[in-house]
Amino acid sequence: MDPDAVAKAFVEHYYSTFDANRAGLANLYQEGSMLTFEGQKIQGSQNIVAKLTSLPFQQCKHNITTVDCQPSGSGGMLVFVSGTLQLAGEQHALKFSQVIFSMASASFPFSISRTSMFSYLIDLWLIYCCRC
Repeated sequence: MDPDAVAKAFVEHYYSTFDANRAGLANLYQEGSMLTFEGQKIQGSQNIVAKLTSLPFQQCKHNITTVDCQPSGSGGMLVFVSGTLQLAGEQHALKFSQVIFSMASASFPFSISRTSMFSYLIDLWLIYCCRC
């Protein structure tokens, strides 16, 4: 199995689900999963989805620019994603990046098992990051 093809398929699924139905991301996270968003660490599938569904925008469209994948020795993947996020009603898209550590699980061929880091880059190039 080609890790780059798996990562690309995972990213396409993740962001199309994020754009259409953020609550549908729940099966991609495990109870040990952690999302760091603007310095806030959120653990567990339900808590992560609650955070993502509470973001102050309802409609968005991710346009993926890069997907870089590095297989891990434990059977997982470290995936770096960058692109733009277009919010409904906004003229300019936001740049974003996300780092995902993903492992195979019973619920999905690859799920976010440990850490996910979101970074949205705006005019001031603010970078939100976490410690893995």
